[in-house]
Amino acid sequence: MIDLHCHVLPGIDDGPRTLRVSLEMVEAAIAAGTSTIVATPHVSWEYANDAATIARLTGELNASIAARRLDLEIRPGAEVALTRAAQMSPGELQDLRLGGGPYLLVECPFTPTATGFDTLLLDLQRQGHRILLAHPERCPAFQRDPAMLSSLVRSGMLTSITAGALVGRFGAPVRSFTRDLAREGLVHNVASDAHDHIRRPPSIAAELQHAGLGPLSDWLTGEVPAAILDGADIPPQPRTAAATRPAKQAWWRRRG
Repeated sequence: MIDLHCHVLPGIDDGPRTLRVSLEMVEAAIAAGTSTIVATPHVSWEYANDAATIARLTGELNASIAARRLDLEIRPGAEVALTRAAQMSPGELQDLRLGGGPYLLVECPFTPTATGFDTLLLDLQRQGHRILLAHPERCPAFQRDPAMLSSLVRSGMLTSITAGALVGRFGAPVRSFTRDLAREGLVHNVASDAHDHIRRPPSIAAELQHAGLGPLSDWLTGEVPAAILDGADIPPQPRTAAATRPAKQAWWRRRG
């Protein structure tokens, strides 16, 4: 599996504080079946990280992994807050893309209001970045107006869902909305969004199985993330376990 969203670098954001905990996360990820992690520390006004620091820490963590003969690769990336992205140079934003590919992982806001969020995303897309939306299932703006998320996906953006959301770790309403998204074909990737090895561990496969999405596991955690990192065409979702869509009325008008 490829984990596209994981806070694994030490001492850089709200993830692990020490290298020891980072390595414990790596060991937990290997045990859970992950072979590649994209390190995605926050790049925001609260965590003013930059591509050079992220690259340096990624190299140091890979060296520690190799020294312990652990079979996992860390690649650099970031989870970029849209408010910060608007103030960054084109070159810096490009260096923050996932694994050196064309996709930028953009954090969906947790604030109750996110006026202009879709406009800013489309502007980033026009600048040449391909957009992967981080945890849209936990974004109040999308919960309130899921048609906006559908529109962004139709424009070419992809979604990365947090595995824990599928099994209720962020509450029943988020779980319900996440499963709605899966039924409607609006989930393209499932990642761990791990922050440690205990409370927010790097687990993905178990959550997919629990939510009944096991038949799509290879696509969600292997084929799609590999295409994202390589800048290749996104493979079509397998027909196995394809969602059944409402036939007569838009799905977002049926909720509630």
